[in-house]
This record gives sequence, C-alpha cells and structure tokens, in this order.
Amino acid sequence: MMRTSRLLRFALLGLTLVWANPAPAQSFEGLDTPGASKKKRGKQAAKKKKPARGKKAAPVEAPPEEEATPAASETPADAAATPAEAPTPSPGVAPDPVPTPEATPTPAPAQTEGLGLDLTGSSSKGTAPTMSFDAVDVSGKTADRQRLDVAVSLFKNDEYEQASMSAYEVLQDPKMSGLHTEARYVVAKALYRMGLYHSALGEFSKILALGPQTKFFKTSLEWLFFISRKTKNETVVLDEIARYANYEFPEKFRSEFRYLLARYHFVRGRALDQVGQTAEADKSFEEVKRLALTVPRTDAFYPRVKFLQGIALFRFGTKQKSADGRRGDTNMMQSIEAMKEVVRLTRPNPAKGGEEAKLDQSLRELAFMQLARTHYGMQQNRYAIFYFNKIERGTTQWLESMFESSWANYRVGQYEQALGNLITLSSPFFREEYFPEALILKAVIYYENCRYRESTLILQDFERTYLPVHDQLDQLVKKNMDAGEYYSVLAEVQKKNKEGLEKNGTDIILERILRLALTDQDLKKTNDSILELENEMDLFGEKKDTFKYSELSKALLEGLKEQRVSLISRAGIMAKGKLESELMALKQLLANGLRIKFETTTKEKEFLEEQLKAGGRTAIVKKYRYSVAVPDDQLYWPYEGEYWRDELGTYQYTMTKGCIERDSANRDVQASSQAR
Repeated sequence: MMRTSRLLRFALLGLTLVWANPAPAQSFEGLDTPGASKKKRGKQAAKKKKPARGKKAAPVEAPPEEEATPAASETPADAAATPAEAPTPSPGVAPDPVPTPEATPTPAPAQTEGLGLDLTGSSSKGTAPTMSFDAVDVSGKTADRQRLDVAVSLFKNDEYEQASMSAYEVLQDPKMSGLHTEARYVVAKALYRMGLYHSALGEFSKILALGPQTKFFKTSLEWLFFISRKTKNETVVLDEIARYANYEFPEKFRSEFRYLLARYHFVRGRALDQVGQTAEADKSFEEVKRLALTVPRTDAFYPRVKFLQGIALFRFGTKQKSADGRRGDTNMMQSIEAMKEVVRLTRPNPAKGGEEAKLDQSLRELAFMQLARTHYGMQQNRYAIFYFNKIERGTTQWLESMFESSWANYRVGQYEQALGNLITLSSPFFREEYFPEALILKAVIYYENCRYRESTLILQDFERTYLPVHDQLDQLVKKNMDAGEYYSVLAEVQKKNKEGLEKNGTDIILERILRLALTDQDLKKTNDSILELENEMDLFGEKKDTFKYSELSKALLEGLKEQRVSLISRAGIMAKGKLESELMALKQLLANGLRIKFETTTKEKEFLEEQLKAGGRTAIVKKYRYSVAVPDDQLYWPYEGEYWRDELGTYQYTMTKGCIERDSANRDVQASSQAR
C-alpha cells in the first residue's frame, strides 16, 4: 500500500508540472485524456488511418434516378454508409451520446458524408487542425454526427420510415441546431420516397424559406419539379416556384420552370379578372406572353406554354375589341396562329407513348376547341363548325363540341344538323350531363320554323325541369356561407356518388351543375389536390405502427390538415363563384324561355288570324325536300327512338316547316275577295 501511494503521488506531481508549462499545439488524435480507455484510443487510431488515402469529397446529390432528365443515377454520396468512426447502430436506434463538458463553444459542423456536401469547407485529412483542447467539444460533435449518419445510412438501405424518424429526432434536439437543415433534407427525401408528396413539399418549403445561402437551397428547388410531376395538381407547387422566381434555376429545369411560372400567372390573371381587378390581371397575362417567348420551340414544354400564350392573346383581343377593333382583331389573329402551332406540334406521333401521348391528345383537343370558339366569336361560323368537327368522338371535349357546334349550325341555317346534335346530347348515355341551354336552342329552332306548338311544349318541359334547380341554387347563394361550406356542398355530392346514395330529381340536376363546375380546370385541380391530400392522410394508417404513432407522423398530419383547410377555402371560393355564375346563366335562360314563349304565342295568334282571313281554310304544311344520300362508308337508317352507341353524333333531324308563306296567304285572301 505504501509503494502504491508513493507512485500515485509521483504521477500527480508529474501531471501538475505538465499542466503548469505551456502545452505544445497538438491534434486531438494525439491527445490522451485521463479518462480515455485503450479501446477508445484504438478506434481513434483506426479513424486516423482510413481517410488518409486521398478520400475526395463526394459531389452534390443528383436527383432520383427515375426523375432525372436526362437519366442520372444517384451519386454514391447520396446513400453513403455510416462513417468509419461511428459504431454500426441497430436500425432506428441512435448511438448513446457521449457526455460533453459544460460551457464548451459550439463545434464546427463535420463533413456531410451521407449527402455528399462538405458543410465545413475544411479538408478531411488524417489529423485534425491545430487547436487547443479547450476550444473543441470533440465527444459532443462525434455523437451528433453519428445520430444524423444513422438516418443517412437507413435512407441508403431504403428504410425510409426509420430514416425519417431518426432524422426528425435530430430536428427536435435544439442542441443540434447546426445539423437541423441537413436533417430536414433527409426527412423530406424520405417522405418523397414513401409517396407522401405533399408532406415532402412542406419540408422542402421550410428549407427554401431559410434562403439561398443554405447548402440545400438549390437542390430543394429541383425537388419541387419532381413533386409537381407526381401530384395530380401541379398548381400546389406553383406558389413555391413563383416565390423564388428571381433565382437562377438549373438549365435542365429552366423551360419547365418558365412554363410553371407562366401557368402561375395565367391562373392568377383569371382570378383577378373574376374579381374585377383588370389592371392587375393585364400584368399577369402580359407576363404569360413574355414567358412563352423564352421557351425554345424544340422543348417539350413549348406546346403547353404556347397554348397559354394563345389564351392570353384571345383574352386581350376580346377586351380590346370594343375599344380598338383593329388592335383586337390583331390579337385574335395572333391567338389563332398560336393555337394552330399547338395543333401542329401535338400531331399523333408513334414515337410518343403513355402519358406523353395522352397529354398531347388533350392539349390538341383544347386547341381545336379554342380555335372554334375564336372563329365563332368573330362570326366565322363555318370555320367554327370545321374545328368543332375535329374533336374525336368519345373524347373529353366531344360533348361540349357537339353542343357548341349546334349553335354555329343554327346560325348558318343548318337546323337539321343542329337538332341531330341535340338528339345525341339527350340520349340515355348522357343523362348525367348538364346542358340546359340545349332545350332553349331546340325551342328557338322550332320557333324559327313556325312549329309553335312543339316550341311551347319544349319550353314547358324546360321550366318544369330547371325552375326548381334555379330556386335551390338561389337559396345556396343567398346563404352567404363560409367558403368551406360551399365546398362541402360539392363534397357531399361526390360522397353520394361514391357511396351510391339515393338522390331526388333536383339533387340529380344539382349534381350535374356541380359536375359542370368541375369542368373549370382551376376548381377541378384544387378539388383533385384536396382528394389527394385526404388519400395521403389515409396512407399514414397503412404504415408500420412505429411510424404511424410517431411524433413525426403527428406533426405531418397536422401540416396536411392545415393544407387541406387552406385548399378547401380556395375551392369554396371557386365553387361559390361557379354556382353564382350558373345561377345567373339559368336566370337568363328562364328569361329567354319566357320571351320565346311570348313570341311563340304572338306568332301563333297571327297564324290563326291569317287562317281566318283566308276564309277559315286549313293551311297545308309545305313539304320539306330532303335527301337520304350519305357517304359510301355510311348507311341511312331512319331513327325510331332507339339509341346505339356507334350512331351517336351522326343523327340528322328531318325538319318540316309549319310556316304559311305570306304570298300564298295573300293570294288566298284575294281569291276569297274576288269570289265575293
């Protein structure tokens, strides 16, 4: 015992002398602290050897392989294994932290090995930079780094649930604030890989909000494009993209960025027009035109941005038509040329398939419809009919083109074709479609051909069907409900359809109106986003219990609920506006119906008076000359009340006139007078 005590005294004396003299500069790897074990020193020595072989910093992470354009694989850095100095942990379990001394300055961040980004700017050599021991909390830095590297390692092994939860634990630790941005980046990527796109968007948005000085700002911008391709409604990303419009985007995303930004301004301009802020709307549509000029013609996004440009030109042409006719016509002609360019660029191409071919077909249809409407607005009805007939049977725009071409046919006196189109619209195949104006057009055509009795019966049918709908719409609009409540009306109809609940006659018509409201692309896309959010919220219930009941899940679900409330408010405003516009249109149609009924009654009275003047003779309806000749690839078949799907769109009504020609009536009156 005496010898041991003396040895301890000499050791303490030696240590006192060492600490009393100035310590030479030395690296941490060379410093043996009193409490260090031999095992720990061995690990430090191993750490010293491994990176000494010229290890290079990995490049910035490439986007996911399936999303990169052109195809780009993920760099090894994106999925790097746990660094050598960290002991291999069990999945989802962070290593035990090493106690750190009090009042230690914040350590410099370590190299971001798992994501290929060097956050320190220092080289990773075998020995640490020269510094005093008191300046660095080495044990704390190692533990923090290990905790985040666990998440990176789990992400590499496709264990996205565990990776997101592990990175989220780092986010929740205020002592690890230097690693929070990187941890959030791991969370966002893991959520994307799990198919939780709206949740991932929320996390990337938080990174972007930190500003362009952060290391992950540029790559987070790129992830916005990938999310926009995965969601049904790309507009959920538009606000974020517009917020960072002044930053330089990578060249491979530049055209897509300009298209999305043009779409943002297009949607904004339409919304401003609806609330009467025309001057601000002009600025947005001018921006659409400017952005369209920045996309190369050879780019895949050129047809889409060209279509937006054509709509913007049409809008300016319509607005300027009354103020300056020549300038308005110029914009109209430019709009027509833009749409023709879209048609040329979206011709069927065998080289294109899948979603790309469907997108081209849809855009082509919309371009044809816009061409037809532009010509119709310019009183060029035969051109309008030509373009309406370009819409293929059975496509999305086909029924709308049939109805609108009926008006163009009516204008040029082709009553038979107009009524034939209306027969198609009234077939049992399209009972759920909403075309109230079709009955008004039918009544007008019968009126024009002196078929007064039929015209009156059609108008009575119109009032019996749509007057209750008008009253119900009027009650809805007058309630002045919150925006969310107006959307709930739409949601209720969708719920009834989904569950197959029974609906009364008025509910069926109201359902058709709401379905018509969803033809408004902005409302439809917002509604799609709400349904997509709800589906994403349901996805949480399908995950493993460890993730389902985690703090991360709770936070994400709260975020999705907030997004849903915001989208419901926006959709409610749109739905209310659509209901109000449909109510006004229905009021106008009912008023037109009354006017036609009055005119019909007046004409019927004149018809009877002329008969009396002719001596009470019954007028003979003039025979209508028509031909049953059809093209060689068709067969004439008289319509007897039955409907065949392959005959839809080919009907032509044989119209007989009931008018008495005034000359013949006058001759009858003169003959009667002479006889007397």
